[in-house]
Order: sequence, then structure tokens, then C-alpha cells
Amino acid sequence: MLDRRSQSLLKTLIENYIADGQPVGSRTLAKRSNLELSPATIRNVMSDLEEMGYITSPHTSAGRIPTPLGYRLFIDSLLTVRPLTNTDLSEIQGAMQPDQPQRVISQASQLLSQLTSFAGVVVAPRRQQPRIRQIEFLSLSEKRILLIIVTENGDVQNRILFTQRNHTPSELVFAANYLNQNCVGLEFNQIRSRVVEELRQLRVDMSDLMAAALDAGNQVMADTADQYVISGERNLLGVEDLASNMTRIRRLFDLFEQKTHLAQLLALSDDAEGVQVFIGDESGIAPLDECSVVAAPYEVDGHVVGSIGVIGPTRMAYERVIPIVDITAKLLSSALSAY
Repeated sequence: MLDRRSQSLLKTLIENYIADGQPVGSRTLAKRSNLELSPATIRNVMSDLEEMGYITSPHTSAGRIPTPLGYRLFIDSLLTVRPLTNTDLSEIQGAMQPDQPQRVISQASQLLSQLTSFAGVVVAPRRQQPRIRQIEFLSLSEKRILLIIVTENGDVQNRILFTQRNHTPSELVFAANYLNQNCVGLEFNQIRSRVVEELRQLRVDMSDLMAAALDAGNQVMADTADQYVISGERNLLGVEDLASNMTRIRRLFDLFEQKTHLAQLLALSDDAEGVQVFIGDESGIAPLDECSVVAAPYEVDGHVVGSIGVIGPTRMAYERVIPIVDITAKLLSSALSAY
């Protein structure tokens, strides 16, 4: 545990680094810490903090900057969260009106981005895959077959399959009948585990067609449900701490396109109360090693259904971002519950 003097100096150092983006020296700390300490005493404390891993010294500067461990201690124990301004609060309240759920979700994502100048993310409410009512095949041309999926809620989805050989109309009817007998009333992700053994026992050319249909159908169902809505990714191109390394930026944007890993990270906040902050490699996702994710769950009728978050550099104004995420999650819960 750090004594109060060390905590105060660490807090002052991190606050100054977040504000200015420059390594903080002992003279600056002597002026801004409101502690009657000499620069020599402050240097000794900073040396101790560096040995403990809370700060580090860039090789080009005599000043210090916080490490992820330093940020973690700062957020957990030293941070003073600022209340939102009336302007920010009014802007969030005005956008979070009970309306069409997808519209409210998009508005929440855009608000998070606008108010923080980083990327705002909202994981859409989880819902079950629709169950299958009927599957049909329609021959389009040689080696091209249209897969038609009708769900129990009446949606019709199509996907073109490219096959290794031509299939006769009777073969397509056989494949459709077989899948319908095994698939009606199930979700696609349930179907594969149920019929995989039976497919092995069919003629190879027919099992290939039906396996391709299951893969395509599962992808169709996944594509129809947006995993999350993200806004303001381009804001990160203007963040000096990130944009100085274009390889890192490319990996970050690839992550945004993949969706799955980021949605899984935000889902970690589902079981937590209030806002969670993931700093650097705490996320377990390599492209976020230089980033922080501030996330919170939101509810519908008292049940957690998704998460929201802000993605930005580790050098962010946490005292401002945390209450923005917190209030937005609560107002999004109210809006969706009212709907």
C-alpha cells in the first residue's frame, strides 16, 4: 500500500499527464501537488513509484508517465469522478427517448462518441436465433443453387450456394425434405449437432450439399442480428497516442470489423455492477494493448441484455468518460424498458 504522500503525487502526476500528454517532472509536481516537499524529496518518491511499477520514464525525458498498473491504482483508489454538466446530461436525456429499439441503440453509440471524442460501442440486446419453419432449394444454373430459409416469425432469407456438381430437381427435393424433417422448430446452431452423424451416412455428394446449406444458413442467421453498433472509429485517427503507429491503428480497425472479440470483451461487464474499466492488455485482446475500454451493462425490465462502452487511449479523462458511460447505460435501460 502507498502512503498518502505517494498517493497524492501519483494522482497529481497522472492527472497532469492526462491533461498535457507530456512526461511529468519533479518540478511540475512540486508546483501542482500542494505538498510542501522539495524537488529532491519528490524525486525520491517518484523513484520508489517507478520501482513498484506505477510509473516509468521515457528514454527521451527526465519526466515520468503512468504505466497500466499506475492507471489501475488511479482508477480504483484515487480518481475523483466529475459530475456531468447540465449540457451533457440534457443531450443524453434528449436522445434516449423510448422509440424504436435499434434507433435508441444507434443514438447511444453516437452520443458516447460525440461526448468523449472516442469510439462509442453498444452491444445490441441478445436475442435467440429464429427457429426454422421451412428450407427449400432452387436450381439457378449449373452448380448454383438458391437456398431459401423461412423462419417461424415469417422472415425469408436467401443465400446462393456454389456446388461441386449439378444436382437434379429430385435431389434438391430430397435434400430439402431431409433437412425439413430434422430442422423444423430448431435454430441453425442446434441443427448441426443433431444431424452431423446422419450426414456422414448419406451419399458424400448429397451430404456436402446439405452441410454447405447448414453453414450458409447459420451465417445468414448470424448476419441478420447486428452484434453491436459502433460510432466514431475515425475519431481514433486523431488521437496522437494511437495514430502515431499506423500498424496498431490497422489492427484496431480490423478488430472493429470482426465484432466477435469486442462483443465478448464488453460482455464481461454484464455480470458487474456499474462501470468497468479495462486498461491495455487487461482486455486480453492484442489490438487494445494501447487502449482503455470503459464499459457498463444495460437492462430491460431488470434483466441485463447488453453492454455499452467507450474505446480510447489509455491517456483519457476517466473522470469524465466514466460518468458519461454510466448515465448513458442507465438512460438506455429506461428507454428500452419503456418501449
